[in-house]
Amino acid sequence: MAKTISFDGVYSVDIGEGLGLYHALQWMSDMQLDNIDFEVDSKSTRDAIYSSREDIFELGNITTASQILLSSKFNNSQVEFARQQANMVAHTLAGDATFLASPVIYFHIPFCIETLIINEML
Repeated sequence: MAKTISFDGVYSVDIGEGLGLYHALQWMSDMQLDNIDFEVDSKSTRDAIYSSREDIFELGNITTASQILLSSKFNNSQVEFARQQANMVAHTLAGDATFLASPVIYFHIPFCIETLIINEML
C-alpha cells in the first residue's frame, strides 16, 4: 500500500520531510501496524527524531509529535535515512502527489511507480 498527501503552501525540505514522516507514522498507527522501517531522504529529519535536543520552532513541534508516536505506538520500528537516489519509488510518489487534489491510498502498485518496482525486483 502507498498513500500520498499534498499540502497547501511551500515548505522547506525539512518541514516537508517531517510532515511526511508524521503522517506516515499516524497512518500506520491508525492501521495498528508495527515492525516498520520508515525511510526519509533527509538526514537532518532522521537525526532530529533520535535527538534529545529541544527545538521550539515548527520543525521541533512536528518532530516531537513524531517522536511521541514512534515511542508509544511502534515497539519494533525505526526511522532510517535513505539517499533520494536509493529511494526513487518514494520520490516519484511524492512528485505525483503534487498533482492530486486530495489524499490517495493505493492498494495496488500505482502506474507512476510500476516500472521502478519491477526494476527493483529484478
